[in-house]
Amino acid sequence: MIIDLRAVRAVVLAGTGSDDDYITRAFGGPLRDAGATLLAPPPQPTRLIGGYLSGLDDAAREGPIVVGGVSIGAAVAVAWALRHPERTVAVLAALPAWTGAPGSSPAAIAARYSAQRLREDGLEATTTQMRASSPPWLAEELTRSWRSQWPHLPDAMDEAAGYVAPTDAQLQRLAAPSQTAVIRPTATANWPARHWVSFEPIIVSTYMAAGAHMAH
Repeated sequence: MIIDLRAVRAVVLAGTGSDDDYITRAFGGPLRDAGATLLAPPPQPTRLIGGYLSGLDDAAREGPIVVGGVSIGAAVAVAWALRHPERTVAVLAALPAWTGAPGSSPAAIAARYSAQRLREDGLEATTTQMRASSPPWLAEELTRSWRSQWPHLPDAMDEAAGYVAPTDAQLQRLAAPSQTAVIRPTATANWPARHWVSFEPIIVSTYMAAGAHMAH
């Protein structure tokens, strides 16, 4: 099934530590080509989840929307869609980090570790450590976005790491309404993303261009 996105507003939420600047560059072109208008709420590190939910609520007041996000942003977007199926045109979920409680998922562990290092070692030292262990594109993206969210970035990371994403049972109820798009980059599709796909009733799979990398 092909979803007509012409004249539809798409609210896409950034991953932990990332921001609206990245979302605009990664999703703006494909959504514009599909006729949709991208809205990328800036992350509010002092109220990450609440800020994202407010952005979705505000956009939906003018009519049904496409909801989506990367990593934690995908989880929040899907949770919102489950609560508001009548206001959801489609869902774009890129690299969802976990299903249900975060537990010991790699993304949650990484977020908690980064938050601890930021508090104990400071922004510059932790950024240097991150750059040494990250691909160049991701190092550049996070260096920029981390700095813009400092000094409250550790709070956002801890909040994200404790977020309970939709469960398997809830994903089975995702209708959206019976039209769901899952964006998965070819080179970096992770296990949670493949797991989420198994619950989608109707899927329009779109592969991002090679340069449209995803940040957790």
